[in-house]
Amino acid sequence: MKDTALVITGMGAVTPIGIGVPAYWKNLVNGACGVGPITRFDASDMAVRIAAEVRDFDPAAMLPHAVARTTSAFMQYAFAAAEEALRDSGLDMAAVAAEPERVGVVMGTAMDGVTTVARTQDAFQASRTGKVSPHFVPMVIGNVAAAQVAIAHGLRGPSLTLNTACSAGGDALMTAAMLLLSGEADAVLAMGGESILCPIVVSSLTQAKALSRRNDEPRTACRPFDLSRDGFVIGEGGGALLLETEAHALARGAEVKAVLAGWGNTIDGHHITAPEPRGTGAAACMRAALRRAGLCPADIGYINAHGTSTLLGDRAETLAIKNVFGGAAVAPPASSTKGATGHLMGAGGLTEVIACIQVIREGVLPPTLNYSTPDPLCDLDYVPNTARPAVVRAAMSNSLGFGGQNSSIIVSRYPS
Repeated sequence: MKDTALVITGMGAVTPIGIGVPAYWKNLVNGACGVGPITRFDASDMAVRIAAEVRDFDPAAMLPHAVARTTSAFMQYAFAAAEEALRDSGLDMAAVAAEPERVGVVMGTAMDGVTTVARTQDAFQASRTGKVSPHFVPMVIGNVAAAQVAIAHGLRGPSLTLNTACSAGGDALMTAAMLLLSGEADAVLAMGGESILCPIVVSSLTQAKALSRRNDEPRTACRPFDLSRDGFVIGEGGGALLLETEAHALARGAEVKAVLAGWGNTIDGHHITAPEPRGTGAAACMRAALRRAGLCPADIGYINAHGTSTLLGDRAETLAIKNVFGGAAVAPPASSTKGATGHLMGAGGLTEVIACIQVIREGVLPPTLNYSTPDPLCDLDYVPNTARPAVVRAAMSNSLGFGGQNSSIIVSRYPS
């Protein structure tokens, strides 16, 4: 491999179906579902009362005291995922301390600390003191998530925070790659976090007709590519990947999990919330990732589709995949894991790349849950309902967001 090859050496995940990559992956392939009634606030009077919440996450037990006390949930999920990724990578922090400017951090999030804003505004209006905590502003700024990790480990390399909606996680990984290829760093931690469960966000997305209203059947509410789908389910969580140059990883004896082979980023230029109906922007994004990877469509053995369970989005992505891969008959299997996790927004691009890496390493395709009635306009192999064994050497993850943002990431097997 070339000296400029980029490899992934550490992974971390906090999801509604499991905290930590082993739990996340095990539950994903076993068909677990993290969707249930909303408990973050009283949603009893709302039209949508379901979500995929992270459960059994105790900040006081899992995070440093100061981080647990002064950060929002989206930061806490990202921090916990970052800690797992760093541990998993075996990165020697004593060596990092010798050249701290050679390790960077890139963060992706869609809506930053919106839940903290909503909660604080309510408390402020109800308060007679007219005072707000001095921690409020740092708790809602997206880049503070990356700053907390940098402070905890003495990292002083390049750091950026991206707010590219639902593609932010994938774009964080792409940005990390660019920093490495430019020579600005030897290793970059790409991380993402999201927690948007508050009344104003749920109400807004409900009014936009974006969310499933199957409150009485939460486990089957998110139905990617199914004819009866009626919207996505909000999820929350965090993901992180440590990306390094191959030379840096081999010099320290790291275990390489996968190669970051390619990436693409495009914008539809069509509509703020609706996808371009033919999927032209998404198709261009996938082609860009293939060009970067030096691969042809037939080299991709699996696609982790964006597949949110919206009527227009699933159809547009299906068209885009058929356009790029030559039709339904020859396109690779493409499952959406959002039936299990809900939509993790800015964190999903990273947790879904982790799923792709595990597909390559473990030889199992995770299923698309709740697929029972085929949509004639969604006619790919979506790995319905049950995981399937497969030998995959390269996999693609798509993340498509509001504003027409598109991200495609390709990971491949590391040659032994």
